Amino acid sequence: MTRRDFSERDIHLALDNELPGDERAGYEAWLEASPEMKARSARYVSDNRALRAAFADVLDEPVPARLHNVVIGEAARPTSASRSKWWLAAAAVLLLGLGGMGGYFAGAIGLGLEDGPAGRLAEEAIAAHVIYAAEKRHAVEVPASDRDHMQTWLSNRVGLKLVAPDLTDDGFELVGGRLLPAAGSSKAAMLLYEDAGGNRVSLFVTSESAPKTAGVYNEDEGGPTAVYWLDRGYGCAVVGSLPDGRLNEVAKRAYKQLVSGIWS
Repeated sequence: MTRRDFSERDIHLALDNELPGDERAGYEAWLEASPEMKARSARYVSDNRALRAAFADVLDEPVPARLHNVVIGEAARPTSASRSKWWLAAAAVLLLGLGGMGGYFAGAIGLGLEDGPAGRLAEEAIAAHVIYAAEKRHAVEVPASDRDHMQTWLSNRVGLKLVAPDLTDDGFELVGGRLLPAAGSSKAAMLLYEDAGGNRVSLFVTSESAPKTAGVYNEDEGGPTAVYWLDRGYGCAVVGSLPDGRLNEVAKRAYKQLVSGIWS
């Protein structure tokens, strides 16, 4: 039996049947000795099954022509940074799709998500988060204690119906909100949330008429990440420095509630 230090990476290798056979026994022993990693492995197995079930109808479909053309060089190849951001976006589609929004996100995803309105939205949301999430006394203009007024005021100023999602199931409490400038002469609303550990996430919402899309954007390694979507005149992004899985769960819950409030 091969003995070495195992990590979360080996969980993914095992799930993909890429873990060397002579390391399997040692890996299984490591899982048994680590309840946290064993639970994580079980969760990944469950997620994998859910993804396969959600996309069962399209798994065997031929590769779309536009993607085939990229591979064989008949379309402009993205830079390494673009490729990285595109694959992040694809991961977000899969993770968010588990919450029942798979049809929307799967239909919205495309190449070059970091360009144009989507990239601008994500960059604005990250910039606002970097500035105000670090503020202790002046992070928001209207506190959560005046939630109804905050929603009405921001909705009127931004020109969109705005509902502040309840993220308590994810451990986050609403701190409050503020009005911000956005691209051109537009305005944006930022809602700030905080958990018991002091971690903060923000929801950035502005008017955006671009075609629907969704993805993930990260400007700097180690910096905050934006999970964003554009649909029906809304541009939204959830920003934070949480582990990818947790940030996607928060974004998924925020999106469901915001959409429910918009279209109710």
